[in-house]
Amino acid sequence: MAIISKKKRPFLIKQPLRNYLMAHSREIKLPIRYTDLLRYNDSIPLIDKNNKDTFWESVFYPQADMMEIHNSLKKIYAILKANGDLSVMKHLFVDRIDLCVYGNTQPFRIRIVNEINDNFDYFYIKNADASRVYGLELEHLLSPNRINYVVNDSTLIEEHILGIPGDQFIKFYLNDKRLNRIRFAKEFVKFNERCFVRLLGDMHANNFVIDMTPDFEDVNYRIRAIDFDQQSYEGRKAIYLPQYFKRNNPLINIGLECLSPPTVKQYQKEERSLIARRYKASKDIINQLLNAMSSVELAPKENLFSLRDELAHHYKDTDFLQCSSMGELVRHSLERVLNGGEDHYTFPK
Repeated sequence: MAIISKKKRPFLIKQPLRNYLMAHSREIKLPIRYTDLLRYNDSIPLIDKNNKDTFWESVFYPQADMMEIHNSLKKIYAILKANGDLSVMKHLFVDRIDLCVYGNTQPFRIRIVNEINDNFDYFYIKNADASRVYGLELEHLLSPNRINYVVNDSTLIEEHILGIPGDQFIKFYLNDKRLNRIRFAKEFVKFNERCFVRLLGDMHANNFVIDMTPDFEDVNYRIRAIDFDQQSYEGRKAIYLPQYFKRNNPLINIGLECLSPPTVKQYQKEERSLIARRYKASKDIINQLLNAMSSVELAPKENLFSLRDELAHHYKDTDFLQCSSMGELVRHSLERVLNGGEDHYTFPK
């Protein structure tokens, strides 16, 4: 079972990552900063449609500040969705600003509504933790998912990732007779593989969503990470394998019931092949990112030493022991995929 014992400390964005973000148009000037949103003067608990506390708070601002803040937030939405075309702001209004008081980065969630048809969307404003930014960029480059985010100094703006939260999926969808259990089990194996290869940790059911897309004969499932704070931080291998989180047991049990060990191996190989293909397609950009990642501290030394020992033992590959940073561990893990290196695990019995 995977358990994180201590709260992760944030890491500032250092110059190597800043240079990467500027070179790839991720660092841009924004009309508002995270600290500006801290000027609220009142808040109330946000209750969901079932009258349950969401553990978010809706915040309110002095009248003198509210118009400026709302206008700046609409500009940010235009930057995310329309490449800065401010004409899209005409029919938009800020319906709500929520604050997650229990999260590591205490993010603000902005609800934007189109007044013509009442359609709504969300985006997030957070403190820019370097671990999270590396995680977002690796997800964008190495997964089947595109990630839309921008940074300005110590402020991070993220697009909302659509999907059913994992814990809600377990509660309301897992026992649905229409669930294609084999397809879902296959996707969980592939998600497990993606996380492990690029060392994204803490993927329990609260930190990913399930996107269900109707296909011409059935439904396709895609599991998407939504929390990237634990990118290459923890010192234990199990933290990077979603299969070892107790909260994921209902999902893992489907795999144990529906998939044989040879089938699991097949799906692992398929996903590693896809990761290798993405790596080859963007190798120059990924190496720029890994160079920045390898030059800075992203975890305590004891975490680095522990993880490289476990990976060396897991893969039977002593080259992991030569890695002197978390970034180098990610690079060697990806190089193994690129060179067709085999893995040595399956779902727990």
